[in-house]
Amino acid sequence: MPRLTRDRLTWLTYAQLGLWGFFLYGFGPVVPLLRDEQGTSAAVAGLHSTGIAVGALAGGALFAPLARRLGRGRAIWAGLAGVAAGVAALGGVRALPATITAVAVIATFGMLVISGVSVVLTDRHGTGAPAALTEANAVCAGAGILAPLVIGASVDAGWGWRPAMAVEVGLIALVALAAVILRVRLPRPAPAAAAPGDPPTGDLADAGPTADVGPTADAGPTADAGRPDRRLPPAYWIAWALMAVTGSIEVCLSLWTADVLRSHAGMTAGAASAAVAAIVCGMFVGRLVGGRFALRYRPVPLLLAALGVSLAGFALFWIAPVGWLAVTGLVVLGLGNALHYPLAISIALAVAGPAADRAAGWASYSMGVGFGIAPVALGWVADGVGPHLAFLLLPGFIAAAAVLAARLGRALRPTGEPASTPTPATTNA
Repeated sequence: MPRLTRDRLTWLTYAQLGLWGFFLYGFGPVVPLLRDEQGTSAAVAGLHSTGIAVGALAGGALFAPLARRLGRGRAIWAGLAGVAAGVAALGGVRALPATITAVAVIATFGMLVISGVSVVLTDRHGTGAPAALTEANAVCAGAGILAPLVIGASVDAGWGWRPAMAVEVGLIALVALAAVILRVRLPRPAPAAAAPGDPPTGDLADAGPTADVGPTADAGPTADAGRPDRRLPPAYWIAWALMAVTGSIEVCLSLWTADVLRSHAGMTAGAASAAVAAIVCGMFVGRLVGGRFALRYRPVPLLLAALGVSLAGFALFWIAPVGWLAVTGLVVLGLGNALHYPLAISIALAVAGPAADRAAGWASYSMGVGFGIAPVALGWVADGVGPHLAFLLLPGFIAAAAVLAARLGRALRPTGEPASTPTPATTNA
């Protein structure tokens, strides 16, 4: 069974992804407050989600060349610096075009963080990468539980949402300072002229804001730079499509669950908005526990099992006539959703091999597709039949994800290998 060694580098990358999660999950409760401030409709306020999608596409395009030029570690820190600057700008503007632009900038730099952390953990932990990525996303979800609480407390105190979002800037500065104090850094990059496959010099256990954060990725050109024309394999693109579909599930739940709770389960607007946190709570627990499962089971069968849990949770949520039962369904749904992205991205990066940086950049495009298309499609259907019936699109997404996961399992199986044989491509990143 693969082992997961959590060194200082691993904990640092967990914290870096958690910093992004604080904004990502905290911004949802801010959108209705922005709508009230700006006097817009819900549909217009939803353009902030489109801004995130545009930023995801831009960040995906930037990551690979930036990682080649600066190294993966510096790319992550540049991403966090950009997130901090974007959050500060968001707190200082009020016009709709300005807030959408600020959100797009934040998402652009946030994609650098997501892509960098994913590649670094995959490169560092090898066969334990699915578990490491699952735990990193658990930290991200944990921050997602904390952020709405901080925002709610700030609003209840009469301070508004802006001071709460400013906490993000302080947390980024705190993590960067801790990395410097604890010397989580490489003393020197690997020589740029090193032959392919040569080990980099320096202490591979450490990394920090002034150096890179991976055992094979130095502060200069990454492993991808020497093979700029290397094509990503078909299995990668199946995993890419899988991430787009599962991302669609998550963003639709984030934006429209409260409406279903109000219209079908009879909850008040405030209670319905708070109950959405049940999904994130389920994801947090699912990723904590799922990390252990990822060390024992192959990613594709585990992903199929997670999709089954998501479907069961959705069924309970959708048929529930009362709030408490619907919230229980949301927790189960979150438990299943917890493993969708970590397992899919670990497979995608594993099969990409030396092209991992470019693969991580393209993976951000899948998130842009999910954020930019699925919520609009569900909203369009909801305008015609209501949010409760419109949510029946989600079982369709889950079924599509299951088909893609099964297809991915076949694509990863070497020619002539029986179905019961472990899949090397998914267990040896």
